[in-house]
Amino acid sequence: MELNRRETMAGAAAAAASLALAAGPAAAQMGGPRRLGSKEKVAYWVATVTPCDAKGMFDPGAMKAVMEWHQKCGADGVVVLGTSGEFPSFSVAERKLITETAMKHKGNMNIMVGPGTSNIVETIDLAKHAQSVGADGLLVIPPFYFNQPPIEGLTDYYTRLFEAVSIPINLYHIPGTSEVNITLDLLKNLMKYPHLAGIKDSSGSAEGFAQFLAGFPELNMRCGTSNNLIPAVSAGMGAILADGNQFSDKCANIFKAYRAKGDWKAELEKLRAAQTVIRDHNMGANTYASMKYVLSLRMGGPMMYARTPYPQLTDAQKASLKIGVEKAAALA
Repeated sequence: MELNRRETMAGAAAAAASLALAAGPAAAQMGGPRRLGSKEKVAYWVATVTPCDAKGMFDPGAMKAVMEWHQKCGADGVVVLGTSGEFPSFSVAERKLITETAMKHKGNMNIMVGPGTSNIVETIDLAKHAQSVGADGLLVIPPFYFNQPPIEGLTDYYTRLFEAVSIPINLYHIPGTSEVNITLDLLKNLMKYPHLAGIKDSSGSAEGFAQFLAGFPELNMRCGTSNNLIPAVSAGMGAILADGNQFSDKCANIFKAYRAKGDWKAELEKLRAAQTVIRDHNMGANTYASMKYVLSLRMGGPMMYARTPYPQLTDAQKASLKIGVEKAAALA
């Protein structure tokens, strides 16, 4: 029976992936050892917000304060222009300015930048810019809006990116938002690139994350949700947490305790307790406005606002969240 073009291409890709994996995980199959982009795998990155002023415009001064806050709290790294950073809401020019501002104030933290768009031209442009200003790596969402493109198309999309830049690239699995899955087969197709560093899995699926951990132990399979933090850290992987916007110190304490061979799971329970308090006082506020308000309170200013199309907090929501921050601060 004659195979159609898609079946032939899929078979060839699968065969190539099998050969690549058979060569062994200790080194990449093209260009030398695997480059993960960080000194250690078990590390905490905060998926930072992008601060805006009351008019909804990017606030460089507030960005400086945010970066300094996360370093003070003990964050190992920062992801700039991820989902928490409302990246689709900013123009290409704004995204370059945001990246440059973050890099000026990186301190000793590891910086990943999200260059993803729905088109490869702008994605490569933003990725090259991040590389040019010294970013340690990239976190790249698949071309969103398109409802699960075929694996041949996704492989081609990422191949073009991998061949355009040399800094470590992490794939961003957030299918609830992107409508596109990062699959095991896609990762296998890209294993030949030594700067395939890993993923961020924000699906929240325990089963799916377990498959990533089992399939790619040589990569850094970072969790993006705190429910998968225990299996991630137990497997020697890192985490990229939006929770760090509200509780960067508590997130950092988990990893500090891990490195000190202390009770890091007890520190995780402290984070979860604080998260519960804030959820109980959220009053239906949207995620971005809520995160920025809580962070502003904890930092002692400046005040930060959500970017349109998300609305600002009502006075009642602000009052409730302020009480929540005070209650969370009183916890152990």
